[in-house]
Amino acid sequence: MMQRGWCIRPHEFILALAKEIALLTEATVEKMFRNLMSDPNANAETFEKAEELLDDELRPESPLRHRLSVELDELRDISEAKS
Repeated sequence: MMQRGWCIRPHEFILALAKEIALLTEATVEKMFRNLMSDPNANAETFEKAEELLDDELRPESPLRHRLSVELDELRDISEAKS
């Protein structure tokens, strides 16, 4: 039984949902990653933010996610070696 006054059309639901969920393109994710990693004073927090970005915005099977994750690991290793 449908409650009175609570009727939403499917296309209205999709539009409302789209406004709530901001989907990023792979190009945008890569640009955000590059901006984070371009900081010469990158620290553990910077690396965490980059990792969260990849985890949150790219599918687990994404080739870009794999490539940037490998790059992130290499940058972490370089940063730790400098310390």
